[in-house]
Amino acid sequence: MDVPYRYGGNTPKGGFDCSGLIVYVYNKAAGIKLPRTIQLMSTKGRSIEGQPPAPGDLVFFNTTGEKYSHAGIYVGQGRFVHAPSAGGTVRLDYITSPYWAAKFTEARRITP
Repeated sequence: MDVPYRYGGNTPKGGFDCSGLIVYVYNKAAGIKLPRTIQLMSTKGRSIEGQPPAPGDLVFFNTTGEKYSHAGIYVGQGRFVHAPSAGGTVRLDYITSPYWAAKFTEARRITP
């Protein structure tokens, strides 16, 4: 939390962008190697369409007009962790907030 956003960033010291944060967390916490881009991540695991996300699921958003342009990790209780944008820091947000709910695309479950 509170690590600065940095485009292309993939370490706590150097900062994170959204995909760098996901790659780092999945590798450190579960030994799962994911692709570096959101678009490639969106092809991994399985969609959980019609089900609520569970902690550890990837949640995807359309923030730029592309179906998969931002992502985070669902942590439970309606919240997800992500690296939102330049000038921001890694933080928790509610997936049900008006902004994120309107941009939600899909949740995917990644298994080893």
